[in-house]
Amino acid sequence: MNTPSAAPSTPASVATGPDSMHPVPGGPHRRGSLGPVGLVLAGGVSVQFGGALAVSLMPRAGALGVVTLRLVVAAVVLLLVCRPRLRGHARADWGTVVVFGITMAAMNGLFYQAVDRIPLGPAVTLEVLGPLALSVLASRRAVNLVWAGLALAGVFLLGGGGFGNLDMVGVGFALSAGAMWAAYIVFSARTGRRFPQADGLALAMAVAAVAFVPLGIAESGTKLLVPTTIGLGVAVAMLSSVLPYTLELLALRRLPASTFAILMSLEPAVAATAGFLVLGQSLNTHQAVAIALVIAASMGAVRTQVGRGRPVAEPEA
Repeated sequence: MNTPSAAPSTPASVATGPDSMHPVPGGPHRRGSLGPVGLVLAGGVSVQFGGALAVSLMPRAGALGVVTLRLVVAAVVLLLVCRPRLRGHARADWGTVVVFGITMAAMNGLFYQAVDRIPLGPAVTLEVLGPLALSVLASRRAVNLVWAGLALAGVFLLGGGGFGNLDMVGVGFALSAGAMWAAYIVFSARTGRRFPQADGLALAMAVAAVAFVPLGIAESGTKLLVPTTIGLGVAVAMLSSVLPYTLELLALRRLPASTFAILMSLEPAVAATAGFLVLGQSLNTHQAVAIALVIAASMGAVRTQVGRGRPVAEPEA
């Protein structure tokens, strides 16, 4: 997670991109379009390989400890870079950014609990159902029942017809992370409207870090102070949060949100590749087909929304 992703980061968002809260300029540029597309793909690769590195770090620091390291490092970096203004915001602004931060903390914590129990590829596939459901519900078009059915078929295959091959607790954590990802999308957009540039993101990340530190200390204690663990935690934060956010910011200045969302639909495949290369997690045929079906459903839902000329995850009135 992206992830959200890391958790991830990342993220990740069907409407504006996993942790991006920046306005998207109108109209794509025909020339040089490979540039922003490449940036988005690089960001997705960074998030998922960061997630794979996080999984390898969990035996040292535990799932909650890894999330704590990621959020704290990302918050420090973003606060130093963005230097958000603390004065001049209404109470409603602060309420929005606090809820956004808590949502971000929950999304990361739940996802890392999932990947501690099930392979990275299936975890991201289940997690992406949250944004997909949000997109389908926001549209309310009959054709989206097709995409929902396709996604459900993918989930059915992913579980081998009954999830007998996957840890059910891990499945539950992944689905819960997906629900938080959908909430993340909503509050990301609201925060972006209330705070300039990435100020809201930096403040929300700080809220998420503060909220999660007690959990990380309770699980890992002094393990979080081991230099090797800190170094790996910094690497996870940079790969899963800081680098993807920067790449997405650069890309979204030239890339329509619809194109971005379609590219983000590929994250389950990237996650499966990262899991295989870094962690040796292979997929059977059913799981590979399942991931492909969920990716197709996500892309179809995005294209349906774009065809109506509406923001991809903005609910209808």
